[in-house]
Amino acid sequence: MKNANEAPSTDIDPDHPNIEDYLPRESIQEPNGKLHLRDFLDISPALTEAAGAIIDDSFTRCFKSNPPEPWNWNVYLFPLWCLGVIVRYGILFPVRVVVLAVGWIAFFAAFLPVHFLMSERSSIKRKIERKLVEMMCSVFVASWTGVVKYHGPRPSMRPQQVFVANHTSMIDFIILEQMSAFAVIMQKHPGWVGFIQKTILESVGCIWFNRTEATDREIVSRKIRAHVNGTDNNPLLIFPEGTCVNNHYTVMFKKGAFELGCAVCPVAIKYNRIFVDAFWNSRKQSFTMHLVKLMTSWAVVCDVWYLEPQFLRPGESPIEFAERVRETISLRAGLKMVPWDGYLKYSRPSPKHTERKQQIFADSVLRRLEEK
Repeated sequence: MKNANEAPSTDIDPDHPNIEDYLPRESIQEPNGKLHLRDFLDISPALTEAAGAIIDDSFTRCFKSNPPEPWNWNVYLFPLWCLGVIVRYGILFPVRVVVLAVGWIAFFAAFLPVHFLMSERSSIKRKIERKLVEMMCSVFVASWTGVVKYHGPRPSMRPQQVFVANHTSMIDFIILEQMSAFAVIMQKHPGWVGFIQKTILESVGCIWFNRTEATDREIVSRKIRAHVNGTDNNPLLIFPEGTCVNNHYTVMFKKGAFELGCAVCPVAIKYNRIFVDAFWNSRKQSFTMHLVKLMTSWAVVCDVWYLEPQFLRPGESPIEFAERVRETISLRAGLKMVPWDGYLKYSRPSPKHTERKQQIFADSVLRRLEEK
């Protein structure tokens, strides 16, 4: 039996390492010292990374709706807020619904005869359909009391060019379309949105894809190249992020638009959240309810910048080209760049990525144990 005054053994059991051996010396020497979270984080960089991800998950932030800060917090402001609710829902919303309904009636009255009765190859038909689509998009913007300020030269119909823009909502397309008829690359949607895609937007050359169909990528790629090389096609618009981001960040641009060998024209879109947050969180809200939200707001306010065309530089890869254009758009719109693939929103990370992180953590732990 050991003597009570005998110094404790300094031997370390390798199967049960002493946690104190891995903590900062100053935290152990403190009288009545307590174990702090920062002491644990000093054990391994992987733990530090994990804690940082919990505290500040920049990926989740990109797709998170930020509710407006309440301002009706006292007895003076609350009656004004109630009055605003009555005006927005009782007066503005019914008027906007009437404007939208009248616009649709006028649109279909003109579009259907032109679409079904005129020759498919008629250039006059394409011009009329293009103007009608622009008119209908203007009606949509009016139904939100949209205040849109455009900066830069208006897009023109020229071959060998493609327009790329950051993506906040499906209304990005509507806001850009009212100025100039674009052919857009867009995900197929069900319901009334899908009906509009198939019967109306195909008339301006839009190209649809299904994210779940692997074979769609090759088909869409061929259609894009054929459209870009056409001489009488509407300007092609692509949202290279591939998903809606909440107008505070930009995620990685897909390289498809940047390996076509043509001019890339950046478009920066920035919404002002003073009246409504225009971000569409498609996982929590249908597009119909998103439109209702916009139509019951005071106004949709945004700026659109048509920036200088960019070209692939000698020795520059399509991925580097995409990042350079993304930086240009982000700086102009005041958005923060984050190194995330937007498709992670729809799918789990690759098992290889998970295994690599696990291996890094295991190597870190083993290295620390071997040092002791």
